Amino acid sequence: MVQLNEKMKTAFSKVKIFPVATASSAGIPNVVPIGFCQLVDDETIWIADNFMVKSLANLEENPNLAIYVWGPETGGCFQIKGEAVILNSGEKFEKMKEIVNKAKPGLPAKNLIEVKISGVFQCAPGPEAGSKLL
Repeated sequence: MVQLNEKMKTAFSKVKIFPVATASSAGIPNVVPIGFCQLVDDETIWIADNFMVKSLANLEENPNLAIYVWGPETGGCFQIKGEAVILNSGEKFEKMKEIVNKAKPGLPAKNLIEVKISGVFQCAPGPEAGSKLL
């Protein structure tokens, strides 16, 4: 797996809403804004599924996803690619549910989407656009 560097972790921590993209096994894309997207260590991201329908169906067919990291205070942008596992029981799931319910009581926190980072790519325009950073 790929580990984010300190600059990337700092940028990640400043983003409030993350565009998360998935695709079905037939290649039909879907992108949604995610408010609960948490870096739990240098190579793992947790996403809370509160209201996913198409994204969850896509991940059940195709575990690959992309997360876009950008904001006015991030100093740039990059895309994280990874492979997701859907968890709806166990210690990790219960911890995510507790975090979500503490932050926003009443949200369902139906599933934990655990993402192992497989690559990071440049998103800024210019000659390096799309190049692999990690």
